[in-house]
Amino acid sequence: MSDYTPPKVWEPKESGGKFASINRPVAGPTHDKELPIGEHPFQLYSLATPNGVKVTVMLEELLALGKNAEYDAWLIKIGDGDQFGSGFVEVNPNSKIPALMDHSGDRPIRVFESGSILVHLAEKFGAFVPTDPAKRVETMNWLFWQMGSAPYLGGGFGHFYAYAPEKIEYAIDRFTMEAKRQLDVLDRRLAETRYLAGDEYTIADIAIWSWYGQLALGRLYDAAEFLDVESYENVQRWAKEIDARPAVQRGRMVNRTFGEPETQLHERHDASDFETKTQDKIGG
Repeated sequence: MSDYTPPKVWEPKESGGKFASINRPVAGPTHDKELPIGEHPFQLYSLATPNGVKVTVMLEELLALGKNAEYDAWLIKIGDGDQFGSGFVEVNPNSKIPALMDHSGDRPIRVFESGSILVHLAEKFGAFVPTDPAKRVETMNWLFWQMGSAPYLGGGFGHFYAYAPEKIEYAIDRFTMEAKRQLDVLDRRLAETRYLAGDEYTIADIAIWSWYGQLALGRLYDAAEFLDVESYENVQRWAKEIDARPAVQRGRMVNRTFGEPETQLHERHDASDFETKTQDKIGG
């Protein structure tokens, strides 16, 4: 039982635990650092967390459709504080990955928040959002469900189960309850439809798969057995179908710095990089 009593006025202190260095109670840059700019219309600054994977999967899916969505993907090392550089903060004042600069038009456009990036790209290219008004709304329903729900999965369950400096039973139980409720929401929906918004693969699937599909496939927090993810049969069916898409497989590799070397492509500047510049190819 904790004997902690909150003070009248909170003051920051060292919290410990993995990723503690990326948290601070103020915004803004900590140092001057310009962002690199490549030759392609889209400049992505990211890391292969679930939120980062959403955007690289989207870009690879657009390229697979033959869209002019070529991009440079630059690695942002959040553990090193790259997201607090002045150039990154200009693109995303919230200092979170992913951040995108769209240079395809008359003037550059900054796009931050992964959901906003997905909508921007979907509308720009007319892809992965249904034209039917009702189906479009359903797509947005599920996209915004993900944006609102995933913080409980990542910052709640994932943090206390995998990253906190001590195991707190109340916190783990609280967020496990919510994580399983969310999986049940998805499982019930996917019992009715092939994809989240119906029979069409959309940005809602891309966004939700990057979190909950990877969770169901055992890729997040080493928690598959703990959460009994195999029991969510409809989520499993959907997650495996999306995982088999070549564009999804490529998107997972971009800006990835963990896992097997052959799955890591730290930066992506050309389609050929998947064949020649993964970490196993360059001896990383």
